[in-house]
Amino acid sequence: MGAAIEGADAASEALAPAPLTLPAHPTVLVFGDSWTYGSAATVPTLGYAYVLASLIDGQTIVNGVRGSGYLKPGLDGPAFGERIAALDPALSPDLVIMQGSINDRKQGVAGYREAVAAAWDAMAAKYPEAAIVVLGPAPHELPVGATTARIDTDLGELAAARGWWYISPIAQGWITAQNYLDVIDVDLGRKHPSTEGHRYLAEKVAAALDEMRAAPVTEAGGSETTPDE
Repeated sequence: MGAAIEGADAASEALAPAPLTLPAHPTVLVFGDSWTYGSAATVPTLGYAYVLASLIDGQTIVNGVRGSGYLKPGLDGPAFGERIAALDPALSPDLVIMQGSINDRKQGVAGYREAVAAAWDAMAAKYPEAAIVVLGPAPHELPVGATTARIDTDLGELAAARGWWYISPIAQGWITAQNYLDVIDVDLGRKHPSTEGHRYLAEKVAAALDEMRAAPVTEAGGSETTPDE
């Protein structure tokens, strides 16, 4: 298994991430944009980041700011780096999920990877005991735009270089022409997930975390061993 679940070819030279180890009832900080905020759910607390808690038999700390990205400030707060600096170091999560963001698709390439690296460094320094999983952008419209695809590729490669797990909703086909209108509210939701869509995304994230926990251990010599049950 590569650096992304059902991986990215560009990350093929990176070491496979270690199996994800979490306690029985983990605390997970879910950090991201409007999708993490819960936009377009009947109420924000029906968003995927909140629903995820019951699916992993733990609790989630939700930190989503609408419109924000690694470069782009949001409607309710600044860009990712400044938001990370403001996080309470006492939260002590077992896992951090870094979600998004399609909001950077109009910001251009210049400085993007540097901003991602700085944000990830800051998050890892703030919560050194936490595992970090990167959840890439999910398509809000189809076909997937070139700039969204570029963000997905950049994040996948950067995560692989660190040996971090990367979840690519684009590569895994979470949102397709067949289920698009079941997942995305194209009317009042302004192309955000519906309440049902948020539950679907929570289930996909929970399943991806389960795969990471069951991943084989890759040893230095290249052989794989199955982790103890």
